[in-house]
Amino acid sequence: MTRFDAMGFGALNVDKLFKVNRIASAEEESTIIDCEEACGGSAANTIVALARLGSKVSFIGKVARDREGKMLLEDFRREGVDTANVIVAKRGRSGNVVGFIDEKGGRALYINPGVNNDIELPELCTERILQTRFLHLTSFVGRKSLQTQEKLLQILPRNVLVSFDPGAVYARLGLNELRSIIRRTHVMMPNLNELKLLTGKADYRRGAKFLLEQGISAVAVKLGAQGCYVTDGRESCLIEACKVKVVDTTGAGDAFCGGFLYGLIKKKSLYDSGRIGNFVASKCITKVGARTSLPRVKDLGLLA
Repeated sequence: MTRFDAMGFGALNVDKLFKVNRIASAEEESTIIDCEEACGGSAANTIVALARLGSKVSFIGKVARDREGKMLLEDFRREGVDTANVIVAKRGRSGNVVGFIDEKGGRALYINPGVNNDIELPELCTERILQTRFLHLTSFVGRKSLQTQEKLLQILPRNVLVSFDPGAVYARLGLNELRSIIRRTHVMMPNLNELKLLTGKADYRRGAKFLLEQGISAVAVKLGAQGCYVTDGRESCLIEACKVKVVDTTGAGDAFCGGFLYGLIKKKSLYDSGRIGNFVASKCITKVGARTSLPRVKDLGLLA
């Protein structure tokens, strides 16, 4: 019997976000308008989105015994995320990201991974990991933690479904480097650029079809302002984005994954899951920060 609807496995970071008049290039200057500090990490943002929607969730990751590590753990506990598999390292520093956001919502991010790079399988309570319906994977900068994800998948029973959001870091590694994850993935959620990097296909329909041919059961391509394209080879839909004023796109893709997975957990169609994903992403981008404006289940209305 499963205990959790979903469990995330990815980097944990504290995001230090600076709102600027424009993102400066080399040798240029720009002005800081405002700044915020918030908890982040791609898989972590997705899991918090699911927690806000009432799902039972847990997380696998690593923090240090520093201020940022305490922030990350406390934020999870406030959101109702199980932290039994968040390792607290005796040495090192927690991950952090410095981000610059312009007035149109565009962003530039700089990652300082810290102890995120040093997760090893023996540190994890694998028995607890087997108690989830979905295992949601996102990228690490370091190879050691990627290899730990691969080793975990080797012992994961087939009843645990894997969802995979590669991010640009993993997408740049290429399809062959990710083969062991791809072959175990049930649903994959790349954005358009990641899809191109992985498949070499400029057209998202062709790229998604290529991923299905690799054995993936369903693909949701995040298309930003165009919405999303979802397909399982039988059902294929292009779903328009919700129209909102964009303040900050940080975490929008993670929010989409949370909404889309919520739909799958509730056994909704790909179309309805995509609509929920778009809605959650649209709420995310209306304020600065990846989690600030994530919706509650009551906000879904008829979509729920």
